[in-house]
Amino acid sequence: MIDHVHDLASVREATDRLLTATATLDNAAVAEPSRLPGWTRGHVLAHLARNADALVNVLQGRPMYASAEARDADIARDAPRPLAVQLDDVRESAARFQAAAEVPADWDRRVELRNGVTDRAVRLPFRRLVEVELHHVDLGIGYELEDLPQEFVEREIAFLAERFSGNPQVPATRLVAPGREWRTGGGEGAGVTVSGTAPDLLGWLAGRRDGAALDTSGAALPVLPPL
Repeated sequence: MIDHVHDLASVREATDRLLTATATLDNAAVAEPSRLPGWTRGHVLAHLARNADALVNVLQGRPMYASAEARDADIARDAPRPLAVQLDDVRESAARFQAAAEVPADWDRRVELRNGVTDRAVRLPFRRLVEVELHHVDLGIGYELEDLPQEFVEREIAFLAERFSGNPQVPATRLVAPGREWRTGGGEGAGVTVSGTAPDLLGWLAGRRDGAALDTSGAALPVLPPL
């Protein structure tokens, strides 16, 4: 059962970790490339701030973004800002999200995200946690997939496995980490077993690693569709 109160506490902790780590940078470092193609660290920080505000929109019954073009334009506009401004924006937008999420509401209601995707409101705090944790890794400032909380790693693997489940483009796939396993895909055939550490599995599923460290017992590593 999803506990949105627990997830909101995890979001606060993850945001504090990110802000503390990013505060050690300088303006020049913020302008350097992140691990995301075409994005500087400033783009990542700007996206995190605007995503928090977008989730406030969702919680309050408004469209997540005015449009895809407006989303991209806002990130491009905010990316070049100095570090202090970036940190203030991430901190203040995070506080707005927390405040909106603390308003009594029907957490079982369906809400609409981007591109027509819908979900239960109760999963929004975890979706925000994914943004904060993975984009902290994307900043490339010493926080790696191996540093992520184990609970988060396992839940995000399960979340992504569910996302690809039934997808005919992905063969039936058994994901195996020490002490845990998940199933995903939906294509025809005997299927494939992909095993490795939980961080390596997450990195592959989330498009952060190429899967070279994973074991498929000689089978081809499945090609995953874009997230």
